[in-house]
Amino acid sequence: MKRKSLFALAAAVIVGGAALVPVLWPSDSYHQGIVEAATTPVETADLVKKGEYLVRAGDCIACHTTRGGANLAGGLPMATPFGTLYSPNLTPDDETGIGTWSQDDFYRAMHTGRAKDGSLLYPVFPFVSYTKVTRADSDAIYAYLRSVQPVHQPNKPNEMPFPFNNRNTLIGWRTLFFTEGEYKADPTKSVEWNRGAYLVQGLGHCSMCHTSINALGAANQNAAFAGGLIPLQNWYAPSLTSNKEAGLGDWDIADITSLLKTGVSQRGAVYGPMAEVVHNSLQFMSDTDVRSMAVYLKSLPQKSDAPENLQLETSPQFGTQLLAQGEKIYTKECVSCHAANGLGHPPGFPPLANNQSIQMPSAVNPIRMVLNGGYPPSTTGNPAPHGMPPFAQRLSDQEVAAVVTYVRMSWGNHGTPVSPQQVNDLRSAAID
Repeated sequence: MKRKSLFALAAAVIVGGAALVPVLWPSDSYHQGIVEAATTPVETADLVKKGEYLVRAGDCIACHTTRGGANLAGGLPMATPFGTLYSPNLTPDDETGIGTWSQDDFYRAMHTGRAKDGSLLYPVFPFVSYTKVTRADSDAIYAYLRSVQPVHQPNKPNEMPFPFNNRNTLIGWRTLFFTEGEYKADPTKSVEWNRGAYLVQGLGHCSMCHTSINALGAANQNAAFAGGLIPLQNWYAPSLTSNKEAGLGDWDIADITSLLKTGVSQRGAVYGPMAEVVHNSLQFMSDTDVRSMAVYLKSLPQKSDAPENLQLETSPQFGTQLLAQGEKIYTKECVSCHAANGLGHPPGFPPLANNQSIQMPSAVNPIRMVLNGGYPPSTTGNPAPHGMPPFAQRLSDQEVAAVVTYVRMSWGNHGTPVSPQQVNDLRSAAID
């Protein structure tokens, strides 16, 4: 789910990069806001604490903090099919951050996707989801951002070719793909379900990764949460609406909650962008909120899968050859962790048998894992995760294709063979 996030991160590469840059907007008569209303030290401290929690829930650090950089000072390059954008400084520095922003300015950015000076924000800033955030929560986030250490770090200019560097081109995009409005509770559902829906649809902005995007960089709402390849990141965010992929209809709530909160469960573990989401965001959320998200996600009805990306196919004869070769490689390299029967030793070493993520039509993720390895996130509930070693230097393209083919087609799994050419494409992409 993400956001940079598998992800993440969550990584939501849509049409552009959020530059929470400045918009003149007539001041309205809204109360001066919770920040001003919280006049006592206790009220202010409670509001800031709430805001810090919500910033974690929104995984703001994933996009607005560079590796080794100052917290929330921006500058992270975000490559998109439309150019490279740099996240803005969210610290309360008057010149380079949001020090001169009011609560109203901040809420308008969250709710309408417009900056302080009225300019349109690129939808890589997930205002399409954040519009669902309540005014009270927006004010709390603002209070927290005003409390962090100001950092004087000028925002980098975006590197977008014409016509994408003209923000006015977003007018048509917004007409087609953006509807503003705070989340409205479904009276037919429980309080727990509604809380989960609010977090998943709003601050969590999970659909930005788990929904395929169209040629204009907008989410395909006809296949919401049905999965899709994350552009340029070369990870596949699986469908949350199909039990053939990451649909959770047959999962126990306890297993879903554990996966979200710690990154591991008896049913599997998270890697790649989603591991970043758990590490940066979900592990810090309350057990109650994570369970609410689990309840909502489990309830998502099965729908048609997202449009499939072209996947190279092998002939039946070559597939049989790969399967036999893969069994030998698996016995040599994989049995000690994942067991001969593919059941693994969960939660440290996840099962491969009856694992939806292994059998999905897209083989991108298992190929990436064999090539590059990885770790589930280090979390309070799983402080010393077991890692998967990389095999890119040890196995050829055909050998990787063979072992991935074997795990996708063994122990009752219903996957299809993998082409060595697809492995080569992903190997090159990982190096880039």
